[in-house]
Amino acid sequence: MSELENVTTQSAPAPAGARIVAPRPKGEPRFPGGPAADPAGSHHERRIRSFQPRRSRVTTGQGDALRRLWPSWGLDIDGLRSLDLGEMFDGLPVVLEIGFGMGEATAQMAAADPGTGILAVDVHTPGQGNLLGLAERAGLTNVRVANGDAIILLREMLAPDALDGLRVYFPDPWPKKRHHKRRLIQPDFLTLAATRLKPGAVLHCATDWEPYAEQMLEVLSAHPGFENTEDDGGYAPRPAFRPLTRFEGQGLEKGHVVHDLLFRRKAG
Repeated sequence: MSELENVTTQSAPAPAGARIVAPRPKGEPRFPGGPAADPAGSHHERRIRSFQPRRSRVTTGQGDALRRLWPSWGLDIDGLRSLDLGEMFDGLPVVLEIGFGMGEATAQMAAADPGTGILAVDVHTPGQGNLLGLAERAGLTNVRVANGDAIILLREMLAPDALDGLRVYFPDPWPKKRHHKRRLIQPDFLTLAATRLKPGAVLHCATDWEPYAEQMLEVLSAHPGFENTEDDGGYAPRPAFRPLTRFEGQGLEKGHVVHDLLFRRKAG
């Protein structure tokens, strides 16, 4: 008898009426036809990343949305193809959102502005499924969900001047000093983003982490490709189109101060 057979034999029988779920064979995707675990594979260079994939439980509803809707509304960031945003969004202007959490704010913004397409990027599987479900229930047609590294998407899959806006709301602040190099808003990222934004398009950042807000303002103000939309060179009031999220509300209850930064890509 093999070791596996021995373990199986000695295992306690399942309770009457219990649903027995067979283990997923190694290498088989969690959601067939859904987001890939590592869409870009190992063919890209090693570099410090600003995100940390999280393993969280996917609810039944989220899993169902991933299985049904991903083939039509989702895409893996594999770095192997160029995206035609005009075709993907039927000619709508397109805003890229990097890091959408559970997608509530994204869905609200899409519903309030159906004339703008939102390409929403994240690596959190429950959030991907949740946003797909929210979009379906609200009848939204202007949302697409991308899975993977936004840097690869910007650098290898989008054409110059492809985007009408870029949103980075509440990115990981990486508060420890030794981790500051992992923060997304850095000069190299801004240089790349500027090439993909149309002249006049706005990069909108928001954070409730004061030291990160200060760094964002410093780095954005110093970058030659962007100019502050605020005449005084400071933070901007929260625009009416950015919803107050549950995460933001929790931060405000703790006394956090939320800063918005709106910088316009310069022409030329």
